[in-house]
This record gives sequence, structure tokens and C-alpha cells, in this order.
Amino acid sequence: MNDKAAASAFRIRFLIGFVACAALIGFALFSQQHWHLNPCPLCIFQRIAFAVLGLAFLIGGLIAPRGTTGRRVLGVIALIPALAGIGIAGRHVWLTHLPPDQVPACGPPLEFMMDASPFADVVRQVLTGSGECAKVDWQFLGLSMPAWALLWFVLLTGLIAMSAFRRR
Repeated sequence: MNDKAAASAFRIRFLIGFVACAALIGFALFSQQHWHLNPCPLCIFQRIAFAVLGLAFLIGGLIAPRGTTGRRVLGVIALIPALAGIGIAGRHVWLTHLPPDQVPACGPPLEFMMDASPFADVVRQVLTGSGECAKVDWQFLGLSMPAWALLWFVLLTGLIAMSAFRRR
């Protein structure tokens, strides 16, 4: 495959990744507004990871470098929020599968933590998880929303790998 065709394939895949991230955030906002499924702190962090990943996909899709090095650099940039999302969603799925007696106590709302604590402490507290993050309010095909988020982060990571790191 020549450089022009490789850049075109990269562009299409990264723009598909952007559309997927935008659709996932759109669904999360829809479920919040219309089904009143208020996000827990881990859900909010997953939304942020999808937004940053979507931005990386958009930038990569708009730039679509012809050279392998440029595509790999953009792939690494996109991998950072994708892998962070896998970690956050994985932690969230783990919390949803804990026995009720092992679920951590509910913490204060994210807004309060942001006002009362330094940012690093807020991140640590959120990633530790709390009781509201263990509650499953919605399922589709037997998977909870955090499980769907984890699946999408894994699929999008695969798309990044296929687009940016596959030998041509």
C-alpha cells in the first residue's frame, strides 16, 4: 500500500473512531437526561476519557500523515486516553461485581470533592471507587454500562493499533 492510500485508510479509521466516541458520549448524555441515570464519578471519568480519545481521533483523522512515523505518533497519542479508559472502566466493572458486603461506602459528590480537595486527591478518591459506582442501573444484552464502556475502549484500542501500528 502506498503512502497516499495508507494515509487515506488511517484518516477513515480515525474519523470512524471519532464518530464512535461522539456517539458514545451522546448516548451517555441521552441516558442521563431522558432516563435520569445520573453518572457516578467513575462514569464521569470514562466520559472524559472518551472525549479526549475522540479529540485524538479527530486530530489524527484531520491530519492523516502520509508517513509511518506520523501515524505512529498519533497512534501513541490516541492510545493514552484509550488505555486510561480501559483502566477506569475495568475498575468500574470490578466494583460492580463485588459482593455487597465488600462494596466501599458512598463518597461525597464529585463537585464537592473538586471544591474541597486538591486535584490529585480527587483523582485518587474517584479511582478508588465508592458505593454509588458499584450500583448497576442499566443493562443491555446482559452487560452494564461500565462493561459496555470497557468493551468500546478495547475495540477502539484495537482500531488504533490496526490504523497506526500495522505493517503495510
